Amino acid sequence: MGRVTERRKVIRIRDGAVSTRPDTLVAEEPLEIRLNGKPLAITMRTPGDDFALAAGFLVSEGVLAERSDLQNIVYCAGAIADGSNTYNVVDVRTTAGVVIPDITLERNVYTTSSCGLCGKASLDAVRTTARWPVDDTRGGDAPPVRLDPDLLAGLPARLRAAQRVFDRTGGLHAAALFTEDGELLDVREDVGRHNAVDKLIGRALQNGSLPLSRAVLLVSGRASFELAQKAVMAGIPVLAAVSAPSSLAVDLAAETGLTLVGFLRGASMNVYTGEHRIALRATATQGG
Repeated sequence: MGRVTERRKVIRIRDGAVSTRPDTLVAEEPLEIRLNGKPLAITMRTPGDDFALAAGFLVSEGVLAERSDLQNIVYCAGAIADGSNTYNVVDVRTTAGVVIPDITLERNVYTTSSCGLCGKASLDAVRTTARWPVDDTRGGDAPPVRLDPDLLAGLPARLRAAQRVFDRTGGLHAAALFTEDGELLDVREDVGRHNAVDKLIGRALQNGSLPLSRAVLLVSGRASFELAQKAVMAGIPVLAAVSAPSSLAVDLAAETGLTLVGFLRGASMNVYTGEHRIALRATATQGG
């Protein structure tokens, strides 16, 4: 199996002094995901937690929802001409009775480490395929998650402290799940932030923890439509990002009832949707 990091020679220039030294880089390799033997997607990822990544991807696609939906995941032997195993192809087998969406050649997707599912379907597709409603404004069996801004403000530093590979490479995104009380549940790193989220969700599926209806998802970058989609599909009520959200992410969050927080830096943050889950201390003022 591929390593998480690799070494490459680099010419280093510091204050005019030139030296040669090895540098530690994050590994990036393709992973082909097959569903019941049929090619479905290729993603550029950091090797590791590949089975969780594939499972989480299929949760986001509406294929898997419960641990019982998953029969097994295996690496495909003989993935290249000489018959050796590259550990870059996985096959996800579902149990009998699991409804598989229409997967055609046109539906097959190529995902990159930066953008996730480029050109993915509309807001309606997420709304109609989500298994667990995130919108809790209409009441329910449990009160909505309620978060203190101070608790949210402290999460990025805790995520950063838990990033093991970033310290060695400086080149990885991270995603973490926290409880509503701020307890760190899990953290994953990957060259693609959407892969890191899939690894979290996939592990939750494998552990029988879906839906993550009392969890907070924190990502170390921007909040794209794909990340908001993944949060909704896993039943996560709160998505926080240290950078900006996209307009489509805000639209999706507003339609589904997801709390979306961006620019979470220090004591500052922007709450774009779902403000009922944030314990605001002062009356908001209308900006110009």
